[in-house]
Amino acid sequence: MRQGVGLWIEGTNDAQAMQLLHRTVTLFDQEHRPIPRLLIDLAPLYNRMHQPEARFAYFFRKLAYYRLHGANENAAACYLVLGSSYRHQGDFNHAISSYLHAADLFKAFDRMLYVNELMVAGSAYEEWGNLDKAQEYLSLAMQLENRYKLEGLRRFYTLNALAKLTLRQHRLPQGLHYADLSLLAARRDPLDRFPHTAYGLVQKSAVLVELGRTQEALPLLRRAQSLSDSLALTISGRPGEFMLDQTWAQYYIAIGQYHRAEQHWLLAYQKANEVKFNVLRPKLLRQIIHFYDEQKQLTQVQRYTHAYLALADSMNTVQNAFNIAQYEGERTEQAQNEKIEGLRHAHALQTLRLRQRNFLLAISLGVVTLISGLGVVLYYQLRTNKRTLAQLRQAQNQLVAAEKWAFVGEMSAGIAHELQNPLNFMKRFAEVSTKMLDDMQHPRKSDGHTDELEQEIVAGLKQNLQEISQHGLRASSIIKDMLDHSRSGTNRRQPNDLNALIADQLELAYKGLQAQDAAFHATLTLDLAPDLAPVSLVPQDMGRVLLNLLTNSFHAVQQRGQTAAADYSPTVWITTKQLAQQIEIRIRDNGTGMSEEVKQQAFQAFFTTKPAGVGTGLGLSLSHDIITKGHGGTINIKTEEGHYTEFIITLPA
Repeated sequence: MRQGVGLWIEGTNDAQAMQLLHRTVTLFDQEHRPIPRLLIDLAPLYNRMHQPEARFAYFFRKLAYYRLHGANENAAACYLVLGSSYRHQGDFNHAISSYLHAADLFKAFDRMLYVNELMVAGSAYEEWGNLDKAQEYLSLAMQLENRYKLEGLRRFYTLNALAKLTLRQHRLPQGLHYADLSLLAARRDPLDRFPHTAYGLVQKSAVLVELGRTQEALPLLRRAQSLSDSLALTISGRPGEFMLDQTWAQYYIAIGQYHRAEQHWLLAYQKANEVKFNVLRPKLLRQIIHFYDEQKQLTQVQRYTHAYLALADSMNTVQNAFNIAQYEGERTEQAQNEKIEGLRHAHALQTLRLRQRNFLLAISLGVVTLISGLGVVLYYQLRTNKRTLAQLRQAQNQLVAAEKWAFVGEMSAGIAHELQNPLNFMKRFAEVSTKMLDDMQHPRKSDGHTDELEQEIVAGLKQNLQEISQHGLRASSIIKDMLDHSRSGTNRRQPNDLNALIADQLELAYKGLQAQDAAFHATLTLDLAPDLAPVSLVPQDMGRVLLNLLTNSFHAVQQRGQTAAADYSPTVWITTKQLAQQIEIRIRDNGTGMSEEVKQQAFQAFFTTKPAGVGTGLGLSLSHDIITKGHGGTINIKTEEGHYTEFIITLPA
């Protein structure tokens, strides 16, 4: 198929392309795969090769095959192509019947092609002269296009057909309205905009000429002529008849330039003859005869009347051939139906024999023996399964208990390690203070030197008490974080404005660090999604996460600023984004970054890279639990040591 389509597009070897595509259709048929689009697109290749008879014979034969095998999708495509063949020969009766057959089949699986065939049937009725039926089917097609919201080429075809119909009905204002709508639809088509614009310009020009507005029609005709020349448009295309020369002739008749009108009538007839466009040739001959009759050129009237009669005779001969073909088709259909009925009868007989054989086999095996044997097997299998299930449950309970005790041991070791430092400091400073008090109780001489020593001891005691207080506060902070860690995720979630919460925590973190270091400054860049929907979260817990991450970012840029070059600009970026089913938060800084080793341990409890006495090592661990366990989200780190760190949080939308 790929090779055939490639040759088709190149246009260098249509015969080989046709052979490859025929082989493709055969292979798909052997696999019972529906290929309606391929069959429909095969028809224009026959047209380009000027083989209308071969096209009709191929699709007539394929239709019989698909009807025999119940391939309705492919049968619908064959009806569509055969309808065009009948229409091309002027056999509107069979053409419209084929279009409606195709529509009934397409309705079950392709609404676009279903609506298209209704539109084509209405257009064919218009050409046949039954304007009421044309109005019925075109109006139905337009209603379905509006219901199914179909746009593009289908809409253009329907509007262009309605413009032709209203012109024939002499409903000229409506015809101009539909012509304008068809032009608008053509210009919206990204693939075939220019050729369909040419069709729309010709149709609008025809309506304007009929209205007597020839000055408005002239620039439209010139534009259509330019497009026709540049695109090499033919008189017969997928949208139907391209009646540019006919419209030029009508324009020149309207302004009284009969010689130029005659040239365009004859040019249109010549083009229809070149492509054997039989449905159009009689129409053009009637218009040419009428033109010469108006001009009192009796010789030309007689000449083209003879041509019209000869063409009518040849078309009747072709029509007779089609009638014979239809009779043969009816005979073929009857034979196919008989064959299908025979296959159904054979299948029913085979099913009955199979049931009888199974019944006899069941009796011979012995129902009682079979049930007894199965009962024994099932009993032992059930006992085995029960033992296995009990062992699995016991192993599961042991694993859960071991995991719990491992976690308790790890947590206890962390608690002991973290609390040991401040308690050791408190113990050491208390011992030093006791010794200093003992020194003060020894009797000393009352002189200036003794008073100075006592003041120094008192100052030392004051400093020791401050150190004891600070380390006591640190121990209290560790215990508070541990309690927060255990309570995270226990509050109820409710819809909140995430952007407002981020703004509040950013201001709190920034001012908090400036209170510690008045010289600290950083650039804050916020890119918060304006259309962010309210997010279901626990504001206290999420605020704690944001405050931890923002404080870490400010510490990172502060630390890098102490050793960076003079042109370093500490910056923190915060962005929010609405994804398909998630909310994304990114907090990025251009601080010191992390090594791969630090990144791997960042969310472990009590792990910290800050100096002793600064931080508890529980901030990121607490944040991780709040996001993942409390809110069902994720938190990840992207970092490059010495350049940046970025925390990426996703929450369910």
